[in-house]
Amino acid sequence: MAGGGGTRAAHRAFLLCNYALLGAASACIFLTLSLRLAPSPCGLLLVFLHALTAVFAVAGCSGSFTDAGAGAGRAHAAHTAGAVLTAIFQGAAALLAFTRTADFLAELRSYVREEDGEVILKLVGALGAAIFVLEWAALALAFALRLDDGDDEEEEAGGGYAKSWASGYHV
Repeated sequence: MAGGGGTRAAHRAFLLCNYALLGAASACIFLTLSLRLAPSPCGLLLVFLHALTAVFAVAGCSGSFTDAGAGAGRAHAAHTAGAVLTAIFQGAAALLAFTRTADFLAELRSYVREEDGEVILKLVGALGAAIFVLEWAALALAFALRLDDGDDEEEEAGGGYAKSWASGYHV
């Protein structure tokens, strides 16, 4: 991303992704609760996964994970690791909801009619797939924003610019 305009557009896209994540995770929570899963441990874990996704989206909206301030490296690493794990679990839950709907619904021990439960679970699966894509888009944008932050560019001998990766990314 070169220049301030590109950074501003990336930041807006990052915020849009996080707001969409927050909305999709909230919708998943309410749809999952409409399945009446309270006595089921798997159902509670599914609600917890959606709640965790919403928490990471709210944390991403705060902007503290894209700023390169003091101590932000650990917070950024923790947010990135958590977001990657929730994205993976959201994708797995979406895949289960689409491919093994009846078995997944039986494991959740829902009290709603089976036909209604299948429709609700497929809606949750579709939102989970959207969350999976949005989470990876937000992670890519956060990476680009962190990489572009600081403007530590040094002109090379050939006239090009090299980015100093050492400031924000340690392996």
